[in-house]
Amino acid sequence: VLLVESGGCSAQPAGSLILSCAASGFTFSHYPMAWARQAPGKEREWVSALFTDGKSPFYTASVKGRFSISRDIANNTLHLQMNDLKPEDTGLYYCVQKGSWLGETDHWGQGTQVTVDS
Repeated sequence: VLLVESGGCSAQPAGSLILSCAASGFTFSHYPMAWARQAPGKEREWVSALFTDGKSPFYTASVKGRFSISRDIANNTLHLQMNDLKPEDTGLYYCVQKGSWLGETDHWGQGTQVTVDS
């Protein structure tokens, strides 16, 4: 399993970013996928998750209405559309294959850094 995140950069408050995760080494459509983040000095938290049927995605309360998770099955890519960015969105964002929801092991990417600062 290989997960490679991209799209992280510095942005201003109220701006937008799209994070992408290129997945390989497994059947992408068969696994739930998620985004997690870790802010400086804080514990890692789950930001969003998408089940294999693409219905009822999960969002942590602080990003509801601002972030949108999606997957491109044809290109084995997971996306996170981030709108109305806030300084508290700053952190290292990880793409995660949620194998544990299928009785397997989770797999994590290396992360992509998002910094929101005026």
